[in-house]
Amino acid sequence: MTRRVDAVVVGAGFGGIYMLHKLLEAGMSVAGFEAGADVGGTWFWNRYPGARCDVESLEYSYSFSSKLQQAWRWPERYSSQPEILRYAAHVADELAVRPHIAFSTRVTAAVYDEAANTWTVETDTGDSCEATYLIMATGCLSTPSRPKLPGLDRFSGKTLHTGEWPHEPVDLGGLRVGVIGTGSSGIQIIPELAGKARHLHVFQRTANYCVPARNEAMDPDYEAAIKARYDELREIARASHGGVAGSLQPERSAFEMTPQEREAVLQARWDAGGIGGFTKTFNNLLRDAEVNEIASEFVRRKIREIVKDPAVAARLCPRYMIGTKRLCAGSGYFETYNRDNVTLVDIAEHPLVEATPAGLRTDAAEYALDAIVFATGFDAMTGSLARIDIRTSSGVSLRERWQDGPRTYMGLMTAGLPNFFHITGPGSPSVLSNVILSIEQHVEWIADLLVHMRHAGMNRVEADEDAQERWVVHADEVAKQTLLYNASSWYTGANIPGKPRVFMPYLGGHGNYRRRCDEVARSGYPGFHLSRALHEHRATSCRSTPPSAR
Repeated sequence: MTRRVDAVVVGAGFGGIYMLHKLLEAGMSVAGFEAGADVGGTWFWNRYPGARCDVESLEYSYSFSSKLQQAWRWPERYSSQPEILRYAAHVADELAVRPHIAFSTRVTAAVYDEAANTWTVETDTGDSCEATYLIMATGCLSTPSRPKLPGLDRFSGKTLHTGEWPHEPVDLGGLRVGVIGTGSSGIQIIPELAGKARHLHVFQRTANYCVPARNEAMDPDYEAAIKARYDELREIARASHGGVAGSLQPERSAFEMTPQEREAVLQARWDAGGIGGFTKTFNNLLRDAEVNEIASEFVRRKIREIVKDPAVAARLCPRYMIGTKRLCAGSGYFETYNRDNVTLVDIAEHPLVEATPAGLRTDAAEYALDAIVFATGFDAMTGSLARIDIRTSSGVSLRERWQDGPRTYMGLMTAGLPNFFHITGPGSPSVLSNVILSIEQHVEWIADLLVHMRHAGMNRVEADEDAQERWVVHADEVAKQTLLYNASSWYTGANIPGKPRVFMPYLGGHGNYRRRCDEVARSGYPGFHLSRALHEHRATSCRSTPPSAR
């Protein structure tokens, strides 16, 4: 069947839930599509043991509703995946958006008819939907990356990916398990598996920095104190660089301190735990390689102190500059390598060659395994959009427009694709900020624009090519001022073979970016062409048909 609505929203994570709510609140008809069987986005799929957020619970939550933020009780400083998923489900129910979402339905294509000013969205169920506006809430970390490992189809044991963990219980107890990958997901799952597996082999290509999370049960007095000041703290967060009110802002360079002062500051941040403060220890840590080395070596010393075997500790010490890749927070990660049933395999020195029926083989040895866990991350920021054939009726696709890397105006729209929006798209702070706060900012900005257009009698908006180019140049110049720019990270697509190397998120800071977006809106949306198309289909209110009822 084909339905007609004002707007289609793709994805039902935190971005999709809030976008649907804001559009419904504005009196628009909507249709949501979600590949998963329920809401939650990345927290629906990433159910691996140990999965947990690295932004504190009282910050990693919606701020738009006083009722929601006051009522929900967070049991821990850093929320686990099941708790975040429960929260997402609760919000979806409170906002009554579920009836507007078709679950277990993946969008496969979307074509904009220039003459009709209409997007036609196709799905893998055979259903389609026509809409004036198409809004992608597909997430920045939602397309798992799987290495092309020869022979994997011959492996006789279990294979799992942290980003597509089964919903039914997985028992790896007493098995010989191999984990490939030591990024955020690997650092979380490895200690969990080490306590269950008969033997755990960790296949590490790149050693990563990990600071202690210092997770603990939520102190009721602390939670009450935060909630008493929530409005004030949220405003501080919105104006901050990282979208977090509680992050410590650096005031001094490392060169303004004595070696003893530097050590004391670093130790204090290590003891406090979490990623929010560590890379802000010195005000030029992410701009000056010499300063960065002071913090990098501090963590390497900690690794050498924790890990008993000097050879293993040496392999676990990262060689890149701290903070130029996503900093990880963990609980007992380095201590795990002191266990007798854990072996670290350096696949930078001895690369993986193939999977065999009995396990994995490097160029130096073969490892007998009963299960292989891929903790190999995601095709970040652009992967979910690249899966969908998005184009105009003239035939130019988003993939073609982004063949040399993503190009957007402020991370909100791509020139040449009218009425097409991305929530936390490339060119916005997104993954370099408290992403829920960034989601709220994008959703509210898009909703305000659409309401403004309706009141002005307009129904077509497109990013200006020149404005987009200026934004791309600006974002690139900002990134070049930091040490992150040349790092081999998923921020630049370096983890995906053949992906163009472009620094994708915006490094100018959440508060600065928010101010820029507000100024664009106040000034009548310069850089966006607003108009009225001659033809407009008549949208009808609809309720998405659940798969079971089709």
